[in-house]
Amino acid sequence: MGLKSTNKIGTNRYELEVEVDAETFNIALDKVFRRKVKKISVPGFRKGKAPRAFIEKYYGAQVFYEDAVNDIYPQILENAIDEAGLDLVKDKIDFDVVKIGKDEGLVFKAAVTTKPEVQIDGYKGLKINAKSCKVTKEDVKAELQKIREQNARIVPVDDRPAWNGDTVIIDFKGFVDGNSFEGGSSENFSLKLGSNQFIKGFEEKIVSHSKGENFKIEVPFPAEYPMKHLAGKDVIFEIKIHEIKGQELPDLNDEFVKDVSEFDTLDEYQKHLEKEIEERKKNEAEQDKINQISDHLTKLMKADIPEAMIESRIDEEVQRFERHLKTQDIDLDSYLTYNNISQDEFRKNLQPTAHQQVQVRLALEKIAELESIIPTEQEVESEYQKISENYKIDIEKVKLNIKSSDISKDIAVRKAIDFLKDSSVS
Repeated sequence: MGLKSTNKIGTNRYELEVEVDAETFNIALDKVFRRKVKKISVPGFRKGKAPRAFIEKYYGAQVFYEDAVNDIYPQILENAIDEAGLDLVKDKIDFDVVKIGKDEGLVFKAAVTTKPEVQIDGYKGLKINAKSCKVTKEDVKAELQKIREQNARIVPVDDRPAWNGDTVIIDFKGFVDGNSFEGGSSENFSLKLGSNQFIKGFEEKIVSHSKGENFKIEVPFPAEYPMKHLAGKDVIFEIKIHEIKGQELPDLNDEFVKDVSEFDTLDEYQKHLEKEIEERKKNEAEQDKINQISDHLTKLMKADIPEAMIESRIDEEVQRFERHLKTQDIDLDSYLTYNNISQDEFRKNLQPTAHQQVQVRLALEKIAELESIIPTEQEVESEYQKISENYKIDIEKVKLNIKSSDISKDIAVRKAIDFLKDSSVS
């Protein structure tokens, strides 16, 4: 029982011929029989009491074949793939039964898609433009200002026009070619000026207008606006300001520091913020370095990437975006309808990023192979432990659901990134 042959039938496509001996196939048939017999009726026997031989004679010898094949096929195919040493990608598997029977067992063919062969040179000593992690006085000042704004009191404004940073309560109604349009109007809408919540120009043209004022503004919709019937169009908005609310910033002193932190003095707090900003800059610089390395890899690697790999990555991005929308109580269909985007357009927009992500992953796996980067058993076990703790799942269940080979690949990829960072030059 097992792999009979492996034949390459196209770019990244292989056909496996797999054999299951008669004994193993009959065991599978018997399991199906015992699982289904209670629901089977045969003349001359009480329901559920007919022997397997009588059921097969009455309904045909093949009565349990399909279920038996479905039961044993996944594991047997997985074993054959491992035996063939193929690294599969998620794609349609073309399955064809060559021979089947109680006395002869099962022989089937399965056409599968594999990861491509990757070529990559010149990955050592990559040129990286390192970002500075130095913290300036202006950085600390800006951080303090942001914290003051977060703790500002909102107060009504009656003695001046609206400023950038104010919150205004407005009615607005938009017109394109003299006609109002869906989603273009609202009453008592709260808008913080400068938040870029609206199309460019809308918020800027409200600045300098006063409470109680009625006025019109004209702004163009961007050419790439998602709602295509509005893209590139000039729109006139009729606006009325009901209220203006401004920010009253707290004084920057020791008392303020005590209110917003665990520190007692402004000097202590500033030193703490310096460290926080420095750590943030280091993280940003590290991510920027990884981004630059990724850009290099996409140019250096060569591979005939199966479309299935790109589509699979897009599927993952769609699922991630759906999870994000759910945190805001929005479903994907509603999001697409509101933004006038079809499912196909949405996926197409994700294609360039997905393609690059697949390229980078393949390149890193190849570099790990070329540099003989092989995670230790201890590292794999440690990774299982992290997953178990992060998701609050028993480690044995984690091991049942995630292959150690997949864990090992992920670790090797991370180590390959570290290798590239260490060998890079500024």
